[in-house]
Amino acid sequence: MAVQRLDIHRRDRGERALVTLAGDIWPATTPLLRAALEQCLRDGMTAIDVDLTTVHSCDAKGLDVFLTASRRAGRVRACLYLHHPCAQITRLLAVTGSAPLLLATPAHPVPPALLRDLPVASAAGPSAPGTQTSCDRTGAPVVEDGIRLRRLTRRQAEDMREDIADLALASVVGFSGKVYRERGDFLRRLAVSARRPGFVVLVAETTVLVGCVFGFPVSPAGRSERGLQESVQRLTGCARFLLLTQVVAHQHPQHRAIGRRLQQRLLADGRAELGVALLHPADRAGQTLYDSWGWRNHGELVGLPCRSAPCVLTLSRERGSSLPAPRAARSRPGVARETPGACRAHDHHSAVLGE
Repeated sequence: MAVQRLDIHRRDRGERALVTLAGDIWPATTPLLRAALEQCLRDGMTAIDVDLTTVHSCDAKGLDVFLTASRRAGRVRACLYLHHPCAQITRLLAVTGSAPLLLATPAHPVPPALLRDLPVASAAGPSAPGTQTSCDRTGAPVVEDGIRLRRLTRRQAEDMREDIADLALASVVGFSGKVYRERGDFLRRLAVSARRPGFVVLVAETTVLVGCVFGFPVSPAGRSERGLQESVQRLTGCARFLLLTQVVAHQHPQHRAIGRRLQQRLLADGRAELGVALLHPADRAGQTLYDSWGWRNHGELVGLPCRSAPCVLTLSRERGSSLPAPRAARSRPGVARETPGACRAHDHHSAVLGE
């Protein structure tokens, strides 16, 4: 009896992967297929094209692998398409109603650049069932430890706002450091930030959303945040900075590392040397978390239009760079007063920026 096998070849171009299968998809080979598709998602692929031209058959378990991978891809705004199925697979897709979910349409062809590379990969097929990958990662997102960091456009941020809100409601740290209870409140403040010139948003993903950070630049040219800009400049000597807010999921065991990586990447993408956060001066647990991310507490900033003076925290983009020491407490507006700890936040951004 011949041994049924499944050979898998993968070719990447940017954030799109072409996965070419050869053989049979049945119980003995579905684990290999599942692992290959999950690896595409872990590597940050946003489009996975599966070429079935040389696949002879596929059973129900194989179909379940494709459906599961498609659902997981959808959660991170990626997609999976099946191309050129044989008659048996076409019937399976039709009978189960899976064709609209999985089968590629003429609007989603395999990129010609990937097709040109395919004969090279196929000709050097593996001697045993397995996956062969040839990657061109130009333009791909940053991936580390199975977590990818991806910058969103304004349109993508709008599409993902409900997912980001879900994350905020279950997060360790929420908008402006605040742990949110009201979805509408969070969505409103996200929308306000998104209207700011230079708004930048990054997400961290595995097969689900695990982190988000966003912010916008503040400079001397700004109007509504002029008092904040002048105060931070007096404290740090930096006239332009990025005002950051962040959401980090508590469910993920690496939430501290995720937050640190997101914040540093946001500063780099926003071309800012300094990040600033305004936090309520009452939550010592929050201070501990920000300390773990490398933030520096400059104390309370008095003289801004807030019910209580917010703590000013700064994060330098460059490791090891120094900032002027926090100044002593004074009574004039916009001067920081040193406090023993800062915290998990209250609603200071809205009062300071007139939101």
